[in-house]
Amino acid sequence: MTTRVAVVGAGLVGVRHIEAIKHTNNVTLSAIVDSSDVARQIAVNEQVAFYPSLQELFSKDKPDGVLLSTPTTLHLQQGLECIAAACPVLIEKPITVTAEDARVLVVAAEENSVPVLVGHHRRHNPLIQKAKALLDEGAIGTIRSAQGICWLYKPDDYFEVAPWRKRKGAGPISVNLVHDIDLMRYLMGDVVQVQATATQSMRGFENEDVAAAVLRFKSGAIATITVSDAVVSPWSWELTAGENPAYPKTAQSCLLIGGSDGSLSIPDLQVWTHAEPKSWWSPIAAQSFPHELSDPLVNQLNHFASVIKGHETPLVSGLEGMKSLQVVESIQSAAAKSVSL
Repeated sequence: MTTRVAVVGAGLVGVRHIEAIKHTNNVTLSAIVDSSDVARQIAVNEQVAFYPSLQELFSKDKPDGVLLSTPTTLHLQQGLECIAAACPVLIEKPITVTAEDARVLVVAAEENSVPVLVGHHRRHNPLIQKAKALLDEGAIGTIRSAQGICWLYKPDDYFEVAPWRKRKGAGPISVNLVHDIDLMRYLMGDVVQVQATATQSMRGFENEDVAAAVLRFKSGAIATITVSDAVVSPWSWELTAGENPAYPKTAQSCLLIGGSDGSLSIPDLQVWTHAEPKSWWSPIAAQSFPHELSDPLVNQLNHFASVIKGHETPLVSGLEGMKSLQVVESIQSAAAKSVSL
C-alpha cells in the first residue's frame, strides 16, 4: 500500500518534493495545500486535490503524512496543526525560526506520539551514508579536527526577487550554514562550545555576507567552518556534491575531517593515510571509496513513508533539527559579541 502525502507550499522547494514523489515506489501525492493561483494550477496539472489551508485539508481528508515546504516563519503553527490532527509531518529545514519554537514543537510531538522529521536531506545522500560508515568503522581513527567551507556567490537578482533575503537574520549563517552544521553534527557528534565572528554585507544589506566559527564537539574534536554568499569559489556542498543539477559541479571538496589514523575528504570520499610507521616522514596516499548514486530527496520520502508505517525511526528527528538550529543560533550570538581591538 502506498503512503499518501500532502505537500504544503508549492514554491521552489515544494515543487522539487512534488517531482521527487513521482520517483518513489511507495509514496503518492494526495493534495497540494497553498493559497496561490500558481499552486492551484499545479494541483490541476498533477490531478490532485487542492486546499488553501491545512485546516481545510484536515476537515476534508486525512493524508498519511504532510510535507511542509512553507516559509520558516509558518513552521511552528503548521507543525502544531499537523500534530493536533495526529498526522506525521516532515518539515523543511530549518525546523523553525528559533530553537525555542523548535522545543515547543518537539515537546508537542512527544506528548502526542506524532512523528516529526526535519528535511536535512543531505543525511539521506548515499555518499554521506558511506562517509558516516567509514568514520564509525574507524577508518581515520579518533576524530580530532575538521574544516568546512561554504563559499558561494549569489547574484543580485537572488536578493531582488525576495527582498527578505537582505534583512537581518537572513544571511548565510541561517540560510546556508545550517545545512553544513547539521552534516558536521551527524558525522562528528554534538557541539558543546561555539566561537564566531562575522562581517557586514558589502552589498549594504542588513545581514552578514561572511562568517567564521570554531566548534568544539563533545568528543573533544575541534572544527572550523567559514561561510559566505559573496565569494566566487568552487568550494561548497552545492558545487561539489552534484546533488542538485541546477549547480555546476566541480571536482573539489568542501569538508575535511582529520583523525589520529587518517583524514577523510568529502564529497570525493578519499581517505588519506601514512605508510607504516605512521609519521609525517612516511609516504602518504589516498584511497577512494565508491558509493551508490540516488536522489536524497527520494530517499528521504521513502524513509518518511517507513517512519509513518512504524518500520523505522526518524533519521533526522525534530530533536535533531532543534540541536542543529541551536548551534546556528549560538554562532549568530557569538558573532554579535565579537570583541574589537
